Amino acid sequence: MAAIGKMRGGPEAALTEDYLKRARDLGRSRGFTGPDLSEYDAPRSLAGPARTAKEGDWLAAAAEDSVAIALDERGRNLSSEQFAAMLGDLRDGGAKGAAFLIGGADGHDRKVIDAAQKSIAFGAATWPHMLVRAMLAEQLYRAMTILAGHPYHRS
Repeated sequence: MAAIGKMRGGPEAALTEDYLKRARDLGRSRGFTGPDLSEYDAPRSLAGPARTAKEGDWLAAAAEDSVAIALDERGRNLSSEQFAAMLGDLRDGGAKGAAFLIGGADGHDRKVIDAAQKSIAFGAATWPHMLVRAMLAEQLYRAMTILAGHPYHRS
């Protein structure tokens, strides 16, 4: 996960780290590394398109050597099972990794959306960026448990 803005503690940070830790622990038990989070401070000296362009540069660099997946309100809505299947297909197709890109307060620069191999959404509602991290971390953990046949996901 790569995100604009840094979490400074609080319940969202604790929840995000809890699910990332669970995912890393599950990954380690299966012989691979789990997800991590890279954060970039929003460039306060810039505004508007210049700001989103700079943020886009950082996110593009974070996605290097990985399949870029933009979190965007216009992206595809996936069930947890579909999300897990997408990750399984990437894994089985030989992808080195998946980089989930979370933009800043003004969203993604167009070049991020255009360069992303996939774009997903968490429904039609607008979510706070810090909460999206926790939601994504939980879905990553859930997807890993689905793929591993772990009982966490009940469907």
